[in-house]
Amino acid sequence: MKKIVFVSDFFADQVQGGAEIYDALLVQQLESKGVKVCKFNSHEFTDKHFKLYEKTGFMFLVSNFVNLSESVKKLMQIYSDRYCILEHDHKYLKNRNPADFKNFKAPREMIINQEFYRSAKQVFCQSVKHAEVLSLNLGIDNVTNLGCSLWSKEQLELISSKICEKNSKAAIINDPNVIKGTKEAVAVCESKNIDYDLLPKAGYEDYLSTLAKYETFVFFPKTLESFCRVLLEARMMGCKLVTNNLNGCTYEPWFRGLKGQDLIDYVDSQRDVVVTKIYDKVFETTNEESKDGDITVILNCYRRPYNLKMQVDAIRAQSVKPVQIWLWINYHEDNKDFDPSTLGVDKVFSNDFNWKFYGRFAAALLADTEYIAIYDDDTIPGKRWHENCLKTMKTHEGILGSAGIILKSDRYVNHDRCGWPTQNREVTEVDLVGHSWFFKREWLRYLWQEKPVTWENGEDIQFGFMAKVYGGIPTYCPPHPPEDRELHGSILGNELGIDDKATSTNSSVSHQQFFSERDRCVQEGIKSGWKTVRGISL
Repeated sequence: MKKIVFVSDFFADQVQGGAEIYDALLVQQLESKGVKVCKFNSHEFTDKHFKLYEKTGFMFLVSNFVNLSESVKKLMQIYSDRYCILEHDHKYLKNRNPADFKNFKAPREMIINQEFYRSAKQVFCQSVKHAEVLSLNLGIDNVTNLGCSLWSKEQLELISSKICEKNSKAAIINDPNVIKGTKEAVAVCESKNIDYDLLPKAGYEDYLSTLAKYETFVFFPKTLESFCRVLLEARMMGCKLVTNNLNGCTYEPWFRGLKGQDLIDYVDSQRDVVVTKIYDKVFETTNEESKDGDITVILNCYRRPYNLKMQVDAIRAQSVKPVQIWLWINYHEDNKDFDPSTLGVDKVFSNDFNWKFYGRFAAALLADTEYIAIYDDDTIPGKRWHENCLKTMKTHEGILGSAGIILKSDRYVNHDRCGWPTQNREVTEVDLVGHSWFFKREWLRYLWQEKPVTWENGEDIQFGFMAKVYGGIPTYCPPHPPEDRELHGSILGNELGIDDKATSTNSSVSHQQFFSERDRCVQEGIKSGWKTVRGISL
């Protein structure tokens, strides 16, 4: 039997806060999976308790821990593979509020509990922004974004039942806690001549019944909300939102596209996803080789077979090695005499036809690893590229690549670049990536959801917008710091990618035709509902 000691400052039968409600549902869901859960208030949990439960095979999940003794925290750090932290706010800061600092980056003297977070097997955060800010301040990579909060089926059914016709007024929750920003919300309404009511605190059902009647919900928190349940509940009931940039839920890729019953259905679908993420991370094997190496690499051979040995060597030298390396060969006169057996790869797909860009993605469907890494034939990764991608996945789950494109208009040719060409220091959201792709195998279904505009071009565009439209999956460039090229997805891009064998430059394909096709791919994506980084429309 799987066993967990669940430690928190308070539980739902003691305090009815958002964290406590979340924890209660999580415990219920874990128990439904057959997990034995023993609960302890943090101020009552001692060194002796830890040693006893550790010896009997329990894992430890630490929720709010303000009242947890320093001796217990130090003891847990010795057994770092036995405890995880379920972060509800910002207990790594003395003031608990990253919004007090520019770009949410606190000075070093404000950081606390750093080693407690750093030593944890995993730190669970409520949203991508929550994970990003925590990682920024602590400099750690053992962070998982859960991507949603938790509501029970009964709670969601109750929310759904409250959807009704709206009045023309705005609602503000009258909360005496200054960080909830009641004063600020009132000031915004009065400055904009918005008619509003202050809603008194009430029981959950009464609160929902009242809020559901209002056209608009106004909320201006003064701290970065890790997720913000109240904002999402208002949106689930069809309220318009007037708020600031301090709500974690608004940074999730699915947020803007969903409201009302569609949002309720999505949140319902995420309950098991969130709980499974926690369950898997808490109980996962400590064998890093088997965990981190669950990658199939697919290389492409067309007109540059001479680059392949260098590519294979670079991939074999990765700090996180793949399970297998596959080679997809599109027919061309330039490779007809090439012998792939000299490379020592695990599988070879040799074709008597040029399937162009999509063929290798079709081969990826046959893999059974969690992750796929696909490389263009001019792309040589640094030794820690896979490691960089896996680390990025923990805080910014999405399609990752070594060269990103941020569109500036409805034409491909007008764009900004990211990744190895510009050497971005931070994870950066982009519209599409090229040169290499790192993604979960399960996301391939989005690429094939619809027939592409053309088979001649634009697989990178197709994957980016189809994953975003149908799966709410964003695309990112992991960090490419100039001082550490081992993290880069391409270290010889300028040297290998400029010859006349590149599709974008060779004389067999009209330059004008190539980019015209890509423009059309972009435009069709926008027509299909693609929400680009800069919100471009036709």
